[in-house]
Amino acid sequence: MKDFYYSVKSEAVAEIKVKGSRFLGYVSSAQSEAAAEAFIRGIRKKHYDATHNCTAWRIGSGDRSLFRYNDDGEPSGTAGRPMLDAIDAAGITDTVCVVTRYYGGTKLGTGGLARAYGETAAAAVQAAGREEHLITGRLAIVFDYDLTGIVMNRIAFHQGSVRDTRYSDHTELVVDVRLSKIEMLVRDLTDTTAGRTTITRIDGNDQ
Repeated sequence: MKDFYYSVKSEAVAEIKVKGSRFLGYVSSAQSEAAAEAFIRGIRKKHYDATHNCTAWRIGSGDRSLFRYNDDGEPSGTAGRPMLDAIDAAGITDTVCVVTRYYGGTKLGTGGLARAYGETAAAAVQAAGREEHLITGRLAIVFDYDLTGIVMNRIAFHQGSVRDTRYSDHTELVVDVRLSKIEMLVRDLTDTTAGRTTITRIDGNDQ
């Protein structure tokens, strides 16, 4: 089960010059479409006088992955798509890229444009570096107070993170756990407490 993904580590900029045209590539992390579009607006405002501000972003992973790209007046397929390809080639998501072009007086042709935009985006992505993010699931664990030591020990062993604690007749913990470790934690708690824990996925799937 793949329970991790990569995004850019930080904002970055890279510059490439081709036959007089100046290409500036900007990248940033973005966890939502709104965040990506806000970044794009900021770069377009900064370079309002540019010939083109072309864009691409990918958010999410697997079946939930979304993407969008825009050639901003360049010939179709010569800017946004190569930029998105650069993001995908780096194996990252939750990433937005803007490549700003200042025309230098010499036409590059469709192939030249595609290479220039793709290489600029790739250079910006490389400059930003990448970082790993874990995909987690959330559990509610209910148990008698005398089991606290055992339960906390097993959660720590499986690298879970306690998000909330509630006390009533029983203790209830809300815990985030890496997806690949959820079933192991559930089995472990069931075994070590002799079935005296009630464990429920927050999304409603009982374990």
